[in-house]
Amino acid sequence: MTTESGYSDLNEIKSDFSEIYTDRDPREYFRVLGQLDYIVPHVAQPVFDQLIRARAETQDEPVTVLDLGCSYGLNGALMKYALRYDALRERYTDPALKPLTSDALLALDRHFYQSWPKNPRVRVIGLDPSANAVRYGEAAGTMDLGLPLDLENNDPTPEQAKALEEVDLIVSTGCVGYVTSKTFKRLARLARRGRPAWVASFVLRMFPYDEIEETFATLGLQTERFESATFVQRRFANFEEMEATIKAVEALGLDPRGRESDGLFHAELFVSRPPEEIERRPLQKLVSVVSGANKPWPVGTHALGSLAWAARAERRRKLKLAAAS
Repeated sequence: MTTESGYSDLNEIKSDFSEIYTDRDPREYFRVLGQLDYIVPHVAQPVFDQLIRARAETQDEPVTVLDLGCSYGLNGALMKYALRYDALRERYTDPALKPLTSDALLALDRHFYQSWPKNPRVRVIGLDPSANAVRYGEAAGTMDLGLPLDLENNDPTPEQAKALEEVDLIVSTGCVGYVTSKTFKRLARLARRGRPAWVASFVLRMFPYDEIEETFATLGLQTERFESATFVQRRFANFEEMEATIKAVEALGLDPRGRESDGLFHAELFVSRPPEEIERRPLQKLVSVVSGANKPWPVGTHALGSLAWAARAERRRKLKLAAAS
């Protein structure tokens, strides 16, 4: 069975978009991922809002959320402000903004985010190895504090550790696979005594989550998997990415039909909380969602259908060859 030791091999399956996370502003990030109908922030937004409201019921102060693998703070913007994902995608792919320097865009973004109603129940800390992305998000206002930090390989500084001690909820929408239980162990050591952070992870189905679950169990947190839906992340970039992902999903004993075989990366939602919270309100009652699978695709619909059709045809061809040999 695949374990965390196989994460690096699984990451080789995926197209490499590392450059879009290191630019000085998020325009290339939205341009590249927008072409692939990247949608997981949209489907995660109502889940995070429901979890923030549930956590707020247990405390008087605003909920401090750590966005793990935050890049430019897209999740933070959706949690902090009365904004929708489509509005941000349209903003950063608008041709009128293309000629601007990064500094000029940042000046506009500061005013843009300040003009939107702010959620008083939430405070967002962003954590990401990309210093450029974190710096931009903090300066623009998509996060209240940005930490350029790689917890897979480094411990936080005393100042960073002090900030992380305040976290009530840890969220991620795709960093599991790039991060492992090492990161969560470092975060767990910083939890406030008697008040551990909840954890909500959207994990691509190709990545096993068992070792991370075991880490949480040693800290007294129980993990639930949301059973009512999977969550669309984006379209596959090409046939090779799709075929390799289907094989990885099948190797875990999962059925790709209606999900990866239709040309889409799908993620599952895992939420870890103290057992008494789960007994009080199980995840299935705490969270209601729309998976995003039926959302109209404004870009690339024809390509999506063609890719899925080609993949099914190729798989049928291979099966026939195997049967004939």
